[in-house]
Amino acid sequence: MKKITLLLAFSLLVLFARAQNGLECVEVEVYYVSNENDTIANSVGGVLPIGSVTYRVYADMLQGYKFQAAYGVPGHELRLETTTLFFNNIDRGATSPTFTKTQARTNTVMVDSWFSVGAACAGNYGVLKTVDDTVANAINNFVPQVLQNNDADAGIPLTQKDGFMAGTPEQVTFVGFTTPELDVFDADQVGNLLSTYNASWASLNGSKGFDTVENKVLIGQFTTDGTFSFKLNIQIGTPTGGVQNYVADSAVGNEILLSCLTYVSPTDTVIDTTGIGDLVSSGIETFSVYPNPTNDFITITYNQTKSDAHFTLYNLEGKILEYNEFDGKAAKNSEQLNLSMLANGIYILQLSADGNTSYKKIIKN
Repeated sequence: MKKITLLLAFSLLVLFARAQNGLECVEVEVYYVSNENDTIANSVGGVLPIGSVTYRVYADMLQGYKFQAAYGVPGHELRLETTTLFFNNIDRGATSPTFTKTQARTNTVMVDSWFSVGAACAGNYGVLKTVDDTVANAINNFVPQVLQNNDADAGIPLTQKDGFMAGTPEQVTFVGFTTPELDVFDADQVGNLLSTYNASWASLNGSKGFDTVENKVLIGQFTTDGTFSFKLNIQIGTPTGGVQNYVADSAVGNEILLSCLTYVSPTDTVIDTTGIGDLVSSGIETFSVYPNPTNDFITITYNQTKSDAHFTLYNLEGKILEYNEFDGKAAKNSEQLNLSMLANGIYILQLSADGNTSYKKIIKN
């Protein structure tokens, strides 16, 4: 009986090991929030709008696992988007962080937008500011100084900890991207959307975090003064040489669904509803909501086939309450939204498609 019990315990342990998910989550760090000094002084690096937020995105894995790729394939979109534009430093900006730590001390290249598989600049890993050891901190020496803002939303200021740790991180390999797609994050280019079903940024040897126990790998940095959102699919390597694939939606086969692969940044911006009236349109004329006013549900209808059409519900303090996408395939897209749990009052529904935006004032009774 004792042998049978031990054998059963061992079998359960093997099953648990096989079922273990190596990707725990995707973590987003607010790295920096810009102020007017960054904009005024930044003639070399390009225009950095006041209030721009720099987000760092980490793949948080169990010990022994390796980040291999963030990807888009048929059925699984890879998408990064902002409601305004991404900031790209025009001095030394690039699609991956190739600038040196010495160069990081000049103008605003430290908050450039890029993809990574571990690096924050040449010869340095990117780490959360909370675990930075402060050694050789990249304090900006641009005259007049920039990146000095101490905004509470960004936590530890860059003047104290820069999120760089010396080492030899893996380099990014881009697979399948077209030049126009990558231009959204390259030097003097501007754009607000990268969407692909046939490309990836990858680590050919697999990447572990600077701290291999905590094992958080920096996979991208993105700066914008708008609402930032992403939908990622991630492949990691297991300690035994296998692979695991995590998707944001529509998992099939051995794919693992992980909700934190979809992200929409919070916002503290107060939406000015003055003059919105029933509908303010900027190129979208086939957007309807009913019933309005409502006691519980509303139906949102968009009479177009657009792969990038999505809607966001805000309260009047600017907080995002709901974000969703239309499927982009049907000639008439329709989604139902449950407002029954919300307090009575006024809400703002935003519809975005093809770079155009419309707003609808929603009344909940």
